[in-house]
Amino acid sequence: MIPAINASQIYSTLGNNNSLVPMAIKDIANSFGLTAGSYITGSSLEGKDRFIDEFGTQAIWLFGIPAYKKILDLTLYKALKIDPKFDVRNLSERRSKVLEKSIEYADISIKNSIKTASKNPSFSKNLALGKFVVSTALTILSYAGLTKFRHKQTEKNAKKEILKEMEQKKTPILEQPTIESFTGKKSQPSFTGRIQDFMYNPVKNLMILDGAITTERLAHSRNPQELIGYTIKEGTFWAFMYFASKPIQKFIEKRVENKKPASIDLDARVIESKELENALKNGKLKQSVKNILSLDTHEKMIDYMHNNPDDFVVQMAKKSDILPTLKKVSQADNIDYRQYIDFNEFKGVARKLEKLSDKFEQYKNSQVTDKSLEAFLKQVKKLKRTATLTNIGACIGALGIFAPAVMIAVRKFGKGSDEFQVKEDLKKQMALNA
Repeated sequence: MIPAINASQIYSTLGNNNSLVPMAIKDIANSFGLTAGSYITGSSLEGKDRFIDEFGTQAIWLFGIPAYKKILDLTLYKALKIDPKFDVRNLSERRSKVLEKSIEYADISIKNSIKTASKNPSFSKNLALGKFVVSTALTILSYAGLTKFRHKQTEKNAKKEILKEMEQKKTPILEQPTIESFTGKKSQPSFTGRIQDFMYNPVKNLMILDGAITTERLAHSRNPQELIGYTIKEGTFWAFMYFASKPIQKFIEKRVENKKPASIDLDARVIESKELENALKNGKLKQSVKNILSLDTHEKMIDYMHNNPDDFVVQMAKKSDILPTLKKVSQADNIDYRQYIDFNEFKGVARKLEKLSDKFEQYKNSQVTDKSLEAFLKQVKKLKRTATLTNIGACIGALGIFAPAVMIAVRKFGKGSDEFQVKEDLKKQMALNA
């Protein structure tokens, strides 16, 4: 049976900067916009070329790394009897005490897998790094293969069209060819900095892959027209796919706070939960927040999580996926200690809940007719939904409408012909060789 998806899950996913769903939505808009733009400015030949480029790349971009990782999980990891769900960031020296407690507190279903993975830290780390590098490299090679296929397919179709046109006109084209070549070595992804953060973050996985895709596209553009198009496309893609979302969200949140006594930086599933309303009414929120904010070490926090599974902040952190959970456990503590727990984010949930509680006090003292908790939360829910849709809508508009419009304008009103340059260059070459 397929589980029902409620509104809070939808808005939570759309507003999650670490989720692939909003990335996919934005990329689909971008692909449709650019493909439509190619049909508008060029011919069906150019449109087909763009379609293969955009939607083929999209499939590899979204599913390539996860698919290759899964294959390695089912083969290499299974053969070595190491749990692929164990996050090697737990093996850092500064988290040694946390790891000991994780093994102590873990449910029996995962306790042995944590012990096995932590027996030889260097091996586990190198294995995880190898999986990341291999899956990324194979995905990049898959994209390179798609590019070669697209170029050959477009050239084949273009030749057919040109021969048909020449047959109809019965007149050769005598202009000299002006094909310009843009070459360069494919750039390999850089694995510097905090590589482990990239290894376990699906969005950061895509950033490395996109670095290779962008380099490939710019370095191997078939002519100046294509180079300019890719420059516009890749520039807007990087800006609105990776960097604009958070600043836009922060701007919206600040604007909301300045105009109304509300706070919308919590996960939508928390804001729309019945538990939040109850905790604000019975005082559990304030007490839980006070307890969490008094904890000053990671060891104390993990002790608290384990010993207080029904604590309000702990429950909300689980609801926000900040604390990873297991579905079937034999104990009250259902935290999945194989995965990485960001203690700063955990404490951040408490701070955000405290801010929301303070905003409710401001709301009651503001010039509103209905000062009830229900009215306050209704306003917060509405603002959260509006902010989420505004953010993703702005990115979709930039990628699906603005970028294609700029590319069309450059083609129509810029210097040079607005015809599909790949076909024009091939036509001249064929005429010369005739």
